[in-house]
Amino acid sequence: MKYFNLLIVLFPFSSVFAQPNCEAYKYYGDTLKYEACKKAMEIKGHYQFSKEYQTVLDQSIEIDPTFDYAYWAKSIAYLKSGDFVTWKKLIDKAVAYNPKGHLGYRGWCRYQFFRDYKGAIKDIEKLDSLVGYDIGQSQNGTYHLNIAKGLCYKAIEKQEKAIEIIEKQIKLNEEEDFVGAYDYLHLGVLYLETKKFEKAVETFNKQSQNNEIAENQYYLALTYQELDKPAKYKSCLEKVKELYIQGRKMYDPYSNPMDKIYLENIENELKKDYK
Repeated sequence: MKYFNLLIVLFPFSSVFAQPNCEAYKYYGDTLKYEACKKAMEIKGHYQFSKEYQTVLDQSIEIDPTFDYAYWAKSIAYLKSGDFVTWKKLIDKAVAYNPKGHLGYRGWCRYQFFRDYKGAIKDIEKLDSLVGYDIGQSQNGTYHLNIAKGLCYKAIEKQEKAIEIIEKQIKLNEEEDFVGAYDYLHLGVLYLETKKFEKAVETFNKQSQNNEIAENQYYLALTYQELDKPAKYKSCLEKVKELYIQGRKMYDPYSNPMDKIYLENIENELKKDYK
């Protein structure tokens, strides 16, 4: 099973936001954007927090105030530095001038950094309504945007809606043999939360087969506890701490993923006298 859990850096230019082809603007006769694009490409070699980097992009925007790439590129440093107000103003401009190109990114950032779940849902659903192709992955490559949307619905306590969305996307992912690294885990937790215990066990076992992590065994243990299977509960718990210490756990360098557990959670569960 392949995983779309690319170890890419979140903010530098990725394949999702590759540098634009300036010659394409020239080919289609948009000379203003061509000039703005050529100017924007002068950021190459400049640090994102540097005055030079920002000045080049300001000059690009002066040439063409509708050049979305320049707004997006400027916004990166503000998001990194925690100036979320300025980031929002800039990314909103990028979305306004190129919604298909930036709605997915803004929606993902709303989910990952701001816990703005309703805003993220709105952006992802808007993108889906605008395009006739697959809306693609989150910026960090961990999730399909529909999985992220499902997690947003979970966060606003609409678990059944979340299950419907995530089940549908996992089925599509399975057809492509390209399931996300944590997809089964999240679905299993949703089944656990909605008392669909047998489905939860089945789904956690799929996660085990494809990407075993501490969180998976932890929630599987809780499921067996609900099913009154103490031997399996204890067996899973014995694996959890070992996996966690080995570093086989959920990881994101920028935020804490949903359904992540900590050593304290494991140790508290191990202290319980469940027979």
